[in-house]
Amino acid sequence: MLDETIICETPPLYSCYGRIGEQVCVPITGSHARRILHGALNVYSGEVVLLITQEWVQETHQYFLGMIRSHWRGWNVVLFEDRATQHRAEESLSVAEYLGIEVRFLPTASAELNAMDQLWRRVKGEALANRATPSIEISAQMACQYIFNMTPSERLRKAGILSGNFWLTK
Repeated sequence: MLDETIICETPPLYSCYGRIGEQVCVPITGSHARRILHGALNVYSGEVVLLITQEWVQETHQYFLGMIRSHWRGWNVVLFEDRATQHRAEESLSVAEYLGIEVRFLPTASAELNAMDQLWRRVKGEALANRATPSIEISAQMACQYIFNMTPSERLRKAGILSGNFWLTK
C-alpha cells in the first residue's frame, strides 16, 4: 500500500484542556510550512518505507518508487495507490514499469481501502495532535519516528490489516 499525507506546521487540534471559563491559548505561527510524508507498507510483513519531501510532484513520487524497489529488491512488488495525478502520470507509470513494480489503482474516494491511509490517521491523532513543535522538520520526524517505533504487527493492526475484515484477505 502506498499513500502520502501532509504534515502541517500547525498541528491537528482534536481536544485541549483548560480551566473552566477560560479560553485555551493555542500557538499558531502564521507560517504555512508543510512537509509531505510518503509511505509504503508491506501488508504481509508490516515493513514500511518512508520519505519526507517539501513538495509532492511526479518527480518525488518517482524517486519514492525507486526507494521502494531498492528496499524490496528481488520481490514481486504490487503497489495499491489512490488515483492522485502524480500516481497516474505517464512518466510515473513508466518508471514503475521500468522498476518492475506493478501498480493497481484503488477506486476513487475510497480511503478506507488504503491501509497506509489508516496508519496516517493514527499518526496524526496520536503523534502530532494537540502538540506544537518548534519546526515543521521536527513534526515530520516525530511522525516517522512514531511509525518506526511500532513493531511490524502493531503497524498492521493499526492500519486495519489484522482486523479480519481487511479487503485483501477475503
